[in-house]
Amino acid sequence: MRHSLPLAPQFYVTAPQPCPYLPGRMERKLFTALQGDSAEKLNDSLSKQGFRRSQNVLYRPSCSDCSACLSARIDVRRFEPSKSQRRTLKRNANLARRASSPWATEEQYALFRRYLDARHADGGMADMDIFEFAAMIEETPIRSRVVEYSDTASGALKAVCLTDVLDDGVSMVYSFYEPELQRKSLGTWMILDHVEIAREAGLPYVYLGYWVPGSPKMGYKAQFGALEVYRRGSWERMEDPEEYEQERHPLSTDPIAEQVANISLPDSRG
Repeated sequence: MRHSLPLAPQFYVTAPQPCPYLPGRMERKLFTALQGDSAEKLNDSLSKQGFRRSQNVLYRPSCSDCSACLSARIDVRRFEPSKSQRRTLKRNANLARRASSPWATEEQYALFRRYLDARHADGGMADMDIFEFAAMIEETPIRSRVVEYSDTASGALKAVCLTDVLDDGVSMVYSFYEPELQRKSLGTWMILDHVEIAREAGLPYVYLGYWVPGSPKMGYKAQFGALEVYRRGSWERMEDPEEYEQERHPLSTDPIAEQVANISLPDSRG
């Protein structure tokens, strides 16, 4: 009988394109396929090393000019909401959470379209049709959930988050909400509720994606207490956001080959 050892994941780099966060910069990503029996182990391992999931791909920014995109997560044990965040919790007390398997619906897509048209009409997802939306939600080789938030009185869907369940936390892959309810700070509220979801599940972290110093689009993430960022190969507490301005310097990034060599892969045996 012939036996073969599992192959290590192969890493690739995208072609440079304009950075969506910092004007005048070029972005590229290091990525690998997420597939096979070890997909969940690989996702857990690489998420701890600053990677994010998009359908069947794991990626991490790997730009030649800077290393400003820092993976961010909330330490659930240390987190305490601020006064403004407690007000946000009260403003949304009328919303009820429902978590289900990753299955796209027409109601979700209608809300998604309203959100994009109002908030990101010129973004990369602006032309996404219902089939592409369904792929974003449903094509996942790991444990994922769709978390829906509906008005308890009317039953109307107000917010949605595609959430991955990791071995050490929950990862907010993509969220969207009713744009007419901007004053209710639904984006902030969903993060606060995911802190509660992690607490209920006994998981230590909520992964928020990337925080980018100097980017107004990502500035809100620094408003959460107990925030940690992945920098230079390890997680560290973020104390003062101003201390991370140096990550935009061209000499702050390592060569691609060195980055790949330093990635720790899970043991796929057993």
